[in-house]
Amino acid sequence: RSMLQLLHEMADVHVERNTITYNAAVSTCEKCGQWQQALQLFQEMEKDRVERDAITYSAVVSSFEKNGLWVQALNLLCLMSDFNLSVGSVAYSAAVSACEKGREWQQALQLMHRMVQDQ
Repeated sequence: RSMLQLLHEMADVHVERNTITYNAAVSTCEKCGQWQQALQLFQEMEKDRVERDAITYSAVVSSFEKNGLWVQALNLLCLMSDFNLSVGSVAYSAAVSACEKGREWQQALQLMHRMVQDQ
């Protein structure tokens, strides 16, 4: 079964799907290298009006990193700032690593500089 199916089953048995349950599902997808499913859950949270926090964003950024999707990782990092979420070291490190995998060293250096400024 997929994490998405489990979340739907939770609703069927009246278990609340909230930020914590979604974050657990997104993190599981990230750890399993399933970036598409992590992104789908992230998008579903918005549709279901479930608050997405820094943990949610960081997990999706990490899922992009594991798959070398540096553009997507940077876009999500920018969204975190747009929504005034604290961009922590986990999200920054994942985005830097995604840039490294994409051989985007200038982007990685800019992110590292930004990280130092933000801390």
